[in-house]
Amino acid sequence: MSDAVVTPGSVPPVVRLDRPAVSAEEAEAVVSGERTPVETVFDIGGLRVTYGDHVAVHDVSLQIAKNEITAFIGPSGCGKTTVLRALDRMHDLTPGARVEGRVLYHGQDVYAPEVDPAALRRRIGMVFQKPNPFPKSIFDNVAYGARVNKMKGDLGEIVEEALTRAALWDEVKGKLKHSGLSLSGGQQQRLCIARALAVRPDVLLMDEPCSSLDPIATMRIEELMHELARDLTIVVVTHNMQQAARVSQMTAFFTADVDDEGRRVGTLVEFSPTEKIFTNPSDQRTEDYVTGRFG
Repeated sequence: MSDAVVTPGSVPPVVRLDRPAVSAEEAEAVVSGERTPVETVFDIGGLRVTYGDHVAVHDVSLQIAKNEITAFIGPSGCGKTTVLRALDRMHDLTPGARVEGRVLYHGQDVYAPEVDPAALRRRIGMVFQKPNPFPKSIFDNVAYGARVNKMKGDLGEIVEEALTRAALWDEVKGKLKHSGLSLSGGQQQRLCIARALAVRPDVLLMDEPCSSLDPIATMRIEELMHELARDLTIVVVTHNMQQAARVSQMTAFFTADVDDEGRRVGTLVEFSPTEKIFTNPSDQRTEDYVTGRFG
């Protein structure tokens, strides 16, 4: 993908799942012992996203590994969520958005003309900042994706499996006909996670999933993320640096520069193992951020 204006469309589904070549940075990290050899799920190179004439984020290159939790951290307006939304083509829904650069998912260019965005999003689930259950029953919330995608199998079993994986089944199994809106905030977020899991995705993108939750609900979500990473690849945007340190294996630190017109332009500063980011970062800007000198 070199210069794609993203607009809604319907084209054939993803057809190729080749593994991309290992980057020089990834190879160096493996050799140095910072990382063990892993399969790359996303290979991102020179990513640039603009809204009209405004560059939201530019020059983003990183690889996201299978069955790892990768955290995106940085101050507001640095492009964390913009990069996250580029991974499953959510910018297709934003008028005037333009995505340039390379975004490979298991070796497939996600912006290639043969890729169906809807099929892509079945494999790359998304959980948003605020819980957004449908005004439907708990059962129908979880069953929605399975019904829309005409998944084979017993619908009740699909719902139970998704709620179990989301650590919610024991709390709601006796009230599946109740409204999803009747649940607490933390339960609603886990319901939304269950809804995403019901279509059996390969990746789960999480955009500040705990920002509106209390500490106990946040702990439940973090424990759930560790459990889900056994089977899924997770990318999480968070403003909570302690959360990034607790849950992730890799962390990308973004910051924002100001252009000639006073607008913020996001950029990736450093992408390293989480422990290194928080104890021995390579860039002074990263150290300043994680030690609280700015942000």
